[in-house]
Amino acid sequence: MGFLTAKHIHNGHGWLPSGSVIEVSDDGLIISILDKPHPEAVFYEGILAPGFINAHCHLELSHMKGLVPEHTGLIPFLKNIPKHRNDFNAEQKKTARYNAHEELLSNGVVALGDIANTTDTLDVRAIDKLHFCTFVESIGFAEINAQKFFGFAKETYNAFAEQVGGKKRLMQSIVPHAPYSVSFSLFKLINTHRDDVLISIHNQESEEENRYFTTKEGHISDLFHSLGIDDSLFTPSGLSSLQSFTDWLSPGHPFIFVHNTYSKREDVQHAHSRIQEVYWCLCPNANLYIENTLPDIDMFISEGANICIGTDSLASNHQLCILSELYSIKERYPHLDWETLITWATRNGAYALQMQDITGTIEIGKMPGIIQINGLDNAGVKPAVKRIV
Repeated sequence: MGFLTAKHIHNGHGWLPSGSVIEVSDDGLIISILDKPHPEAVFYEGILAPGFINAHCHLELSHMKGLVPEHTGLIPFLKNIPKHRNDFNAEQKKTARYNAHEELLSNGVVALGDIANTTDTLDVRAIDKLHFCTFVESIGFAEINAQKFFGFAKETYNAFAEQVGGKKRLMQSIVPHAPYSVSFSLFKLINTHRDDVLISIHNQESEEENRYFTTKEGHISDLFHSLGIDDSLFTPSGLSSLQSFTDWLSPGHPFIFVHNTYSKREDVQHAHSRIQEVYWCLCPNANLYIENTLPDIDMFISEGANICIGTDSLASNHQLCILSELYSIKERYPHLDWETLITWATRNGAYALQMQDITGTIEIGKMPGIIQINGLDNAGVKPAVKRIV
């Protein structure tokens, strides 16, 4: 590949000194980083940075793009997913997955935290162009059927675990979908499957989630009753969902809390005091699509939270573009600088997915991918990303 330089180079931690040059091999390995110009360096406009890490996505829902109306709130959104996800044949679903995979690549993503309820995405993992951490969701709120629900997830997990990787890393773990969709007994089964594995969980995406754990009232209770789900054994804790379910999982797990739209300061403090390694994944465009609001990002920053970025699914987003997620944050939090935002989408994402040894930062010996970002300096112009390596 040769020598690359630009007006600005972000190495995942922050800006490199002006005039820095990256030496990259043909297969994308960082050979050296020079702090002065090189006569053979190819100059790129804008910014060079490591490839993006999408810490939360649902590739298997890619065929549902545009089917669910915007701004319905989480509960109507959840009702629409099972209602429509099987309105397509296998070939239509496959085409949508492959198109979404190509969209991720063209938008500079190099590693993906992907949610799976089925084995559908085995085929896109086999393409071997993205690092995958597949989170196999276990779902079931009825205590009596916990072993059965876990068995479904275990079968799916085994299929992913048996897949042989190529050049890209393949990882997988069984995780709870969300606090309101997993029983206490199922949480315990997930926890003991592998006691140190990475856990990703949808967290406080709706105010109704906290309401249910506090009082066992509200729209989630109504949803259960309408679906015939037995929640008679559930006793409200009087606390938020996060402060309730974190006692059901070992603090030795690394955690990614996803969405966090209605997380409060005391929730973040509780997680930080109890859990050894915590990342908070923001999916702003999905939050706007569903609830039409964003998390209190300034609060997370003030609490020293490790923030990473995801897109959620095409059922809840118009595109799978990490740069678009950063742009949405920047529009609503203009005081945040691009140096910080790019760090969230690169270094932090790699650490969140436990892939910091291979990607996320431009460092000698790593293969992080290199992307070019244009338009950050142009007020009112949406920036664009292009993959270079």
